[in-house]
Amino acid sequence: MKTFALGVVKAPILKPKGPQGTRFLDLFMASLGLILAAPIMLVVALLIKLSDKGPVLYKQVRVGQGGKPFTIFKFRSMRLDAEQNGPALAKKDDPRTTKIGNVLRKWRLDELPQLWNVLKGDMAMVGPRPERQYYIDRIMDHAPNYGRLLELKPGLTSMGIVRFGYASSVEEMIDRQRHDQYYLENRSIALDLRILVQSVQVVLGRKGK
Repeated sequence: MKTFALGVVKAPILKPKGPQGTRFLDLFMASLGLILAAPIMLVVALLIKLSDKGPVLYKQVRVGQGGKPFTIFKFRSMRLDAEQNGPALAKKDDPRTTKIGNVLRKWRLDELPQLWNVLKGDMAMVGPRPERQYYIDRIMDHAPNYGRLLELKPGLTSMGIVRFGYASSVEEMIDRQRHDQYYLENRSIALDLRILVQSVQVVLGRKGK
């Protein structure tokens, strides 16, 4: 068993028990997704630009596979000063969310630019959602086995997102990661495809927070 440093905590890394999809499948689905979503993304970008003077895209450093940091892309859904007092998770009816941002988050459209992260190889279509180091440190204070999830590429969607949804507190993040632990132990291409289908159903059902 090997370990890697995770802040002040060393998390055990266990050998995966099954494939996390395939790179070919990720490339195919991300490319197809970008082509199909291009008109929607153009409209979203225009609406964000017209709504205020801030940037269209929101960039943030997240922790990826093996603890390696990478830059994640999203459509900006919050005000520019949303975290002026430090990291804070988005909550339901969060006053920091812009009007257009509320719509984007409801339909999960703010996540579409992460198809580019999948193409780059930072992310997979399915895998545990990537978090900031700030929150990982706090999760691991109570759930040290969270470090096992970092053996996988983070995903555009996940079993945790499908079964639990967005988390608005560290406690909810801890609850959600239990679903991703199940994915870690049971992952397969068939399970990936099932999660992708369920993700579409969640979006169409507008179950986002």
